[in-house]
Amino acid sequence: MLYWRFYGWDSTTVRAWKSFDWDAMDRLHMKGLIHDPVGRAKSVVFTPDGLARSEQLFQELFAKR
Repeated sequence: MLYWRFYGWDSTTVRAWKSFDWDAMDRLHMKGLIHDPVGRAKSVVFTPDGLARSEQLFQELFAKR
């Protein structure tokens, strides 16, 4: 669930590149961590739960303690 994140043009939508395995994207969508990945966009939109989980994992794995 760790993604390189970027903010959309409106600075409120958090997106991640979707050049990942489609099965993995489907699993993340089924868990409610990203919005539906099917479409022409080259990125997916995090759900609020997905964003929180991504930030939690980042802190656990990469933040200095």
